[in-house]
This record gives sequence, structure tokens and C-alpha cells, in this order.
Amino acid sequence: MTKPIVKAPEPEIVYVDKHRVACDGGGALGHPRVWYSLDDGEAECGYCDRKFVYDPEKAKR
Repeated sequence: MTKPIVKAPEPEIVYVDKHRVACDGGGALGHPRVWYSLDDGEAECGYCDRKFVYDPEKAKR
């Protein structure tokens, strides 16, 4: 019997209008606050895998 392949969920994508962002995982069970520079237009959090994408038009205001 073979085990089914379980695919990891896609990372949450957060559109931002700044080139420097902070991530704390959100909620009471988050993680330490870390800062990322979006010099290349995107960055992925090393703790929670959120992906930050610089796109001012899609960013929530």
C-alpha cells in the first residue's frame, strides 16, 4: 500500500505598497517580528512562508 502524496498548502500572498515590510505571523501564536526588504519586488517569510509582493495597485489600503 502506498501513501498518498500530500501537497503543502500554497503560501499566503500579501500585496504591499512599500519596499520594506514586517511579518509577525499574525494572531496570538505568531512568531518574532522580522523585517524584509523587497528590493527584487518580493520576499518570503522564513518563519511562516507568507510571500510579500510589491504591487501598490493590489495592496489593501
